[in-house]
Amino acid sequence: MTEVRDAARGAVYDRGYRPYDGPRGGRRAAVLALWKASVRRAIGLRRTWRQKVLPFGLLAVVCIPAAVNVGIGYATRNSPLEGFSFFTYREYVGVSSSLLLFVAVCAPDVICPDRRQRVLPVIFARPLTGSDYVLAKLAAIGSIVFAFSFLPQVLLFVGQTLVSKNGSLAYVRDNAEILWQVPVAVAVLAVYYAALSLAIASLTPRRVVAGAAIFGVTIISSIVAVILEEADALGGRGTLFNVLALPLEVRDLIFLGHIHQESDLAGVAGAGALALVTYLAVLGLSLGVLFWRYRWAEA
Repeated sequence: MTEVRDAARGAVYDRGYRPYDGPRGGRRAAVLALWKASVRRAIGLRRTWRQKVLPFGLLAVVCIPAAVNVGIGYATRNSPLEGFSFFTYREYVGVSSSLLLFVAVCAPDVICPDRRQRVLPVIFARPLTGSDYVLAKLAAIGSIVFAFSFLPQVLLFVGQTLVSKNGSLAYVRDNAEILWQVPVAVAVLAVYYAALSLAIASLTPRRVVAGAAIFGVTIISSIVAVILEEADALGGRGTLFNVLALPLEVRDLIFLGHIHQESDLAGVAGAGALALVTYLAVLGLSLGVLFWRYRWAEA
């Protein structure tokens, strides 16, 4: 009888519940938390190793040209080939194909699951608005694209200072303009690609469809630009329809102060202003789509 009573007796665990008495974050803390979570998801932190292959593999790939360039600079010191370089800082900023691969995969991954898994009501139950959500996601993708584009430039610049024949200080002094041109140009590309990719991804809850749509928009726009250029339908302005290469025209304005002579826009009157206005128009349209898609959270 005693054994039966002991078997029926339940175990009670006094775990206790204590109210949270720490600092309480408001709207700003919620935005920051959403940004951190989006960054971790995009680069695969706290996820399986498969999720880390693309971002960190891409970072390694874009760093290889800088390492090779610095290595050749070191090997050719005190030789007739001293000072040889495969590319300039301006050209190195134009890693648009690598950036496109990254945003086409990571942008849908940080925005599509929220709608597909119906967690947006939970997110907006916090002191967050639709604008906060858009800014957090945009900052997450933009900051990663900026970092992955800027770090190779840092590697190249530091390496060039170390192998310069005139010494590090002389190299920094002779290339002082690089210290502001590279960050600004990289930021121009990062904001543009982040906004465009997130705007397209926000139109569907399926990541595969969003990624294909991002590639499709860039490829189709490139084809349209080529057709218009060959037909000379717009007097050399057809390249403005190439949404992938458009920020590279703005990059040239930052580094050169004018459109590069090899650009299809070279020779077009007011080409620099046209490129800048079109860039801002695409960026504004992308942001408009994003804020429109999440406007209901403002209510």
